Amino acid sequence: MSAPSPYAERLSAIPVQRHEVEVGGGTTVYWAYGPSAADATTTVIAVHGFRGEHHGLEPVVAYLPDVRVISPDLPGFGETAPLPGRAHDLATYTDWLREFASAVAPGAIILGHSFGSIVTSAAVADGLQTPRLILINPIGAPALEGPKGVLTRLAVLYYALGARLPERWGTALLRHPIIVRTMSVAMAKTSDPALRRFIHDQHDTYFSRFSDRDTLHDAFVTSVSHDVRAAAPRISVPTLLIAAQRDDITPIEAERELAGMFSDAALVEIADVGHLIHYEAPAEAAGAIRRFLRTPVAPGR
Repeated sequence: MSAPSPYAERLSAIPVQRHEVEVGGGTTVYWAYGPSAADATTTVIAVHGFRGEHHGLEPVVAYLPDVRVISPDLPGFGETAPLPGRAHDLATYTDWLREFASAVAPGAIILGHSFGSIVTSAAVADGLQTPRLILINPIGAPALEGPKGVLTRLAVLYYALGARLPERWGTALLRHPIIVRTMSVAMAKTSDPALRRFIHDQHDTYFSRFSDRDTLHDAFVTSVSHDVRAAAPRISVPTLLIAAQRDDITPIEAERELAGMFSDAALVEIADVGHLIHYEAPAEAAGAIRRFLRTPVAPGR
């Protein structure tokens, strides 16, 4: 039995439509929340994190009813199949995002969570046109150097083993419910039992919806081989970083340093939250986004 969402009532009041578009030689499935394209004054393309899919950012969407949010499943995750003939490395994901944005919502504001922060920042640094960039739980330092670098190294071994075992056993290992639950328990910081049940249910339901183990391994290697720092100095648009003070992947001190690498960035810190801002503090994240969107852009930008 699934755990009820604390955000279900809000989300149910927001219109949503499922769409498909041909991008990068494959079909990308995406969802459009909120006002129609004709009625929207603000459109945001939201890119989810590693092993997730579009459902993960819905709690934030629930607090942005007046914003048109376009939320795709990344290639190889959820309902979007891998891109044919491509290794799913950072170049592939950034090329895909630039083409997706051009096809669906050119000029939209770009938002990325976690692994999505790596993809979106690299795409914007490489020329994706957007008036603003929003990064939630940005990966601001090498994952292997984070507060739980030892666990990250264990994750490297886990994904390598999943890729090398016979396919049936490797895939079973990567989707094993006990390991998925262990990941969820490690990331959740809330003491609210109902919210913890919801978080675990989300991970149980969606964390194994990857297409195949090879694509998953490609994406994992990309996630631990890159971070936002490489793109930050090349990004000139106003950028909002929403960071957690208890993030086990990027410590808050590294997020503060990261903010200083952009030419125009604001950092919002959320206390008592870890790498799951989108589940544990979506109202605070959405509030920071609304304030950021109301801030005038300096002339010439």
